[in-house]
Amino acid sequence: MIRIVARSEASPAQENLLRAAAVLAALLASAVIMALLRYNPIDVFGNIIAGSLGTAYRFRETVNKAIPLLVLSLGTAIAFRMKFWNIGQEGQFYLGAFGASLVAFSFPDLPAGILLPFMIITGLLFGGLWALIPALLKAKFSTSETLVTLMLNYVAAKWISFLQYGPWKDPAGNGFPKIAAFSKNAVLPSVFGIHIGWIIALLLAVLLHILLSRTKLGYEIDVLGESEATARYVGIGVFRVMIIAVMISGGLCGITGMMQASAVERSLSDQLSGGLGFTSVITAWLARLNPLAIVGVAFLFSVLIQGGNFLQSSLQIPASISQVLQGIIIFFVLGSEFFIRYRFVWTKRGTS
Repeated sequence: MIRIVARSEASPAQENLLRAAAVLAALLASAVIMALLRYNPIDVFGNIIAGSLGTAYRFRETVNKAIPLLVLSLGTAIAFRMKFWNIGQEGQFYLGAFGASLVAFSFPDLPAGILLPFMIITGLLFGGLWALIPALLKAKFSTSETLVTLMLNYVAAKWISFLQYGPWKDPAGNGFPKIAAFSKNAVLPSVFGIHIGWIIALLLAVLLHILLSRTKLGYEIDVLGESEATARYVGIGVFRVMIIAVMISGGLCGITGMMQASAVERSLSDQLSGGLGFTSVITAWLARLNPLAIVGVAFLFSVLIQGGNFLQSSLQIPASISQVLQGIIIFFVLGSEFFIRYRFVWTKRGTS
């Protein structure tokens, strides 16, 4: 008979060894699947690397994909550390982009030094306030934040579609449903050929790490995540901490929307996120909600996304193959968490 028993607490070195073994196993499993599909695994992996890092242009495209994924994952991490299951990254992203666009269209002639910070602050506020709705409903009526945040994603996306096909439709678009472009003052500048969002993203990762590991608020968030009863017992204001953390979570997602609208699309669109909000849940979880680890995980996932797109042209392989690889990696890495905490024990029938 096979029993599952809890392990004694593993050391950090043992945990990291198990995770590294899980990644290696995922790559081996991916190679087997590629071979079964009659693709050469070495060619597939080689083209993923070449397609994402092979040239300066491809590297820039990979970083451009990593920036929003990184900041969305940071927003996810702070909420999840508190056990507030925020699945509303897409909606908070779009509301942040909407708030930034509202400022960009209202004050197009403001100097960039004033307009861009104004757009960032507005994106943060709109994203944070959108996340505040499920937080207040949870506090007042004990609703499921998972369901409410998920449903609000569709509300936000449909709102942007309404603007794109209705009030904000560009009259100069020859009937094509699109929103007019921002003025030059509303476009984020580039640094080393990549928009300045990469510096903002790294700075936010460091700041969130400091917040969670070195401040009273970070301690309160972690205690609340462990046990609400314990948090109340030690005198932590549960409602206050939840509201602040959720506002920061949604605000980070809103800033991401602002950066994508300003630096990438240079306008507002209902296709702006590309589904990265849902991917950020995976990357944040794989990084164990550690802001600094999220930097590396988000970049590696961006390598898979960009490299997967390159497979279409280089080997005539569907880009969805990269999603298969992502799924395999997720399966094995999350599976390793089980073996970190538990182990199988063989016992004879009739023994306890």
